[in-house]
Amino acid sequence: MEEKLTIQSSHPAPPCTLVIFGASGDLARRKLLPSLYNLVHCGQGLMPPQSAVLGFARSQLSQDNFRSGAREAVEKYSRLKVDETCWNSFANGLYYQSGLEQPEGFQHLRQRLEQIERERKIPPNRIYYLSIPPEAFNDCIARLAAHKLIAAPDAKQFTRVVVEKPIGHDLASAMEINRTLHAHMAESQIFRIDHYLGKETVQNLLVLRFANSIFERLWGNRNVDHVQITVAEAEGVGTRAGYYDHSGALRDMVQNHLLQLLATLTMEAPVTLNAADVREAKQNVMRALRPIGGAAARDLTVRARYAAGRSGKVEVPGYLAEKGVAPDSRTETYVALRMAIDNWRWSGVPFFLRTGKSLKRRASSIVVQFKQVPRILFNRAGNIDANLLTLRIQPDEGFSFDVVSKHPGLDVSLKPVRMNLSYSTEFGADSSPDAYERLLLDVMEGDHTLFPSAEYVQTSWQFVQGVLDAWSDDTRVPIEEYPAGSWGPVGAERLIGSIEREWYEP
Repeated sequence: MEEKLTIQSSHPAPPCTLVIFGASGDLARRKLLPSLYNLVHCGQGLMPPQSAVLGFARSQLSQDNFRSGAREAVEKYSRLKVDETCWNSFANGLYYQSGLEQPEGFQHLRQRLEQIERERKIPPNRIYYLSIPPEAFNDCIARLAAHKLIAAPDAKQFTRVVVEKPIGHDLASAMEINRTLHAHMAESQIFRIDHYLGKETVQNLLVLRFANSIFERLWGNRNVDHVQITVAEAEGVGTRAGYYDHSGALRDMVQNHLLQLLATLTMEAPVTLNAADVREAKQNVMRALRPIGGAAARDLTVRARYAAGRSGKVEVPGYLAEKGVAPDSRTETYVALRMAIDNWRWSGVPFFLRTGKSLKRRASSIVVQFKQVPRILFNRAGNIDANLLTLRIQPDEGFSFDVVSKHPGLDVSLKPVRMNLSYSTEFGADSSPDAYERLLLDVMEGDHTLFPSAEYVQTSWQFVQGVLDAWSDDTRVPIEEYPAGSWGPVGAERLIGSIEREWYEP
């Protein structure tokens, strides 16, 4: 009989009220409300039915309109089909409060929370999800504290705050946000969310490495030739141009998503699976990153923006022609980096990271290329394909391992063979929860394992700040262009060509 090994089973979270700041926005509609519905779905039941969700925003909406809008969002974006019984239970706990920008708005929020808690007979366990612009974080936290909406960390009932990325615009602003947060609450009450860490493949990285001796023993500079991490987006900036033109790919993707992937891939085995130990293992990777700054940025970084091109049959305008982009913008939509980790395990192994918009297709992957076998026996000509471990993060989550095999026949003919695992094929199309489901449940349970610490955020920004400072001189690292619908600029090919390697198509 097949035995299922379970380290930690999911169980219902304690009853609470989750307040979504910016509940009329795109994130709430596309991700938060569908994920919360999936958690209360009859097939899962991970969020107690007496829990409540309170939307808090500027828009003047009636409660009925908020609920009907939530229904549309769930029907469109939920991975689970809407069940009427489950929906009625979920909708009964949906509330809405306008006045986010009003002087008395937070006083009304407190009154509404107390009313909901009385009606539903639940304790004042509260989660505040700040789905608002980063520049509004500090004011929002201060107003929560001023209206006594933040309980002490040792109180009987909990208060937790979820902060969306980006955590700051640069090192100084990130440190200011952390100071504001810590002025009003403890680190144990703060959850800095990065949805990439909730993806099944990213979580499976730890299992792949530390539950399979074959990989862990190969993991390091003795066997690894180089590593490629790619996060490619097919869409351009679209309606986000106003935000994106003040951010760019380095701030928007590298500082959080890609560095998190790098840390998870390369960290040492934590002492336990407790949040503190996992966070410390990742932080040690950040401490070991070799800084990129000054003249080194010319050889180790590439920045570019997309020009006009085609995505399939669709004509795509160049970035400077997008609505909301400044005509003299110097914002990059593509970044490629060559990085190094100066520790015992990874010394000498180059890591290549790339991310961009308006690329050939949407795909995210990690490729670990192992070193070639010696140029003897079957490899005298040096033309045997290297072994590759490919971790697919999206859209088809899973991983594959490329090995070399003999092709059937009388002669000795070698052929690369791919051993492949697709999560949807192996476990079912609906087996993987959305990343926000996992992360929202962890917030309700108070589990920080998949959430960056304040120290991690600061250390990652220190690395990124060095690149930003080097890029402030346009003559040092000029901004290139690449046609929309391609895999990026020529400079990225030169970057990986510096070690006589090529990018693998994700």
